[in-house]
Amino acid sequence: MKKTTMIVGFFLIVVLCFIPGHFFAAVPETVKVGIVLPLTGDQAKFGEIEKLSFEMAMEEINAAGGIKGKKLELIIEDDTGRPEVGRSVVEKLITKDKVVMVGGGYSSSVTYAVAGVCQQNRMPFLVNTGSADNITTSGWDYIFRLNPPVSEYAGAIESLLKAVIKPKTVAILHENSLFGTKGAQEFEETCKGLGYKVLLKEGYEHGGVDFKPVLIKVKYLKPDVIYMVSYIMDASLLMKQSKELKLTPKMFVGGGAGFTLPEFQQNAGVSSEKVISATLWHEVLPYPGAKDYYNKFAARHKKPTEYHGAEAYAAAYVVADVLKRAKSFNNTDIKQALSMTNMMTAFGPVKFTSYGKHKNQNRLPTYVVQWINGKSELVWPAKLATKKLVYPVDWLKVWRY
Repeated sequence: MKKTTMIVGFFLIVVLCFIPGHFFAAVPETVKVGIVLPLTGDQAKFGEIEKLSFEMAMEEINAAGGIKGKKLELIIEDDTGRPEVGRSVVEKLITKDKVVMVGGGYSSSVTYAVAGVCQQNRMPFLVNTGSADNITTSGWDYIFRLNPPVSEYAGAIESLLKAVIKPKTVAILHENSLFGTKGAQEFEETCKGLGYKVLLKEGYEHGGVDFKPVLIKVKYLKPDVIYMVSYIMDASLLMKQSKELKLTPKMFVGGGAGFTLPEFQQNAGVSSEKVISATLWHEVLPYPGAKDYYNKFAARHKKPTEYHGAEAYAAAYVVADVLKRAKSFNNTDIKQALSMTNMMTAFGPVKFTSYGKHKNQNRLPTYVVQWINGKSELVWPAKLATKKLVYPVDWLKVWRY
């Protein structure tokens, strides 16, 4: 009797699992993709804007039918901005969560560490922000990058310097990270090629609170351009302390990263005004969905977005496209589908190629933005500009001295 009761009970549970809306309803199968981002620590603001963008894209993808009838599930892990944590969380995503591919990657040092683990495990990894050149110059065949390498960030800045600012001397300040060091080296090479004299190239430790000693050196040298490669808090402090010391070069130039986030303007206040920066994207660019993404993000989160968010949003759609085209969710089939990618996104066209030492690298142009009346405006190339570049700049007047 007990045996009969147990059998009946078992079949009853099985039947209940298939009744829509029932407590025991079967959970729909998902396609799991791991995303590695800094959600705590000094880089959390970047991680936050990317996480929100990934999640917004995932909801849209699933609402449109998902991946081959299954929902896309993004398992987002916090790397805290540290390479050793990045390695640990990606190993967990691969071995425990059984993800079919990995995405994300913000800081270059963490992204490089994660890429090494993915390559070792033959796990496809789509990088959307980490920009150090060695991420795609190490010969790794399972690593693909959507964004340009840092060596190409200053392309539009170079064009603007040659056409408009025409400096003779430059000072370069950078944080001692993989991104900062490589970005500074590349810009130094650019300056040499253009015939600009580099009066100073000096690194600093990320997270400092007093940049005045190095800024006093810069003031003494009187460079035409001060070029800075910094994350958000350092970028804000550098400009606030430049204002306090009354540094007045022809132009302050940011190498992307911390100089483009809305928090830069919020933290630096009037010190951010008229500063220009390299950028990889702007909402007015003629890419299908670019303005729509910006408007949806701003309406949903009550704040603007910028190129880091657009990278993540576009990367989610590339992931969906790849998984839809892949013959199976096997790693080699996904890698093959990645290599055949040729699509347009809100961030721009995506097609992975090999050139120079780069392998599986997407190629895109760069742009220049300027903070004008508290808003990030696209100012270069001029034919795409939302506002005309403000130059020359009377810094003491801008800073209200």
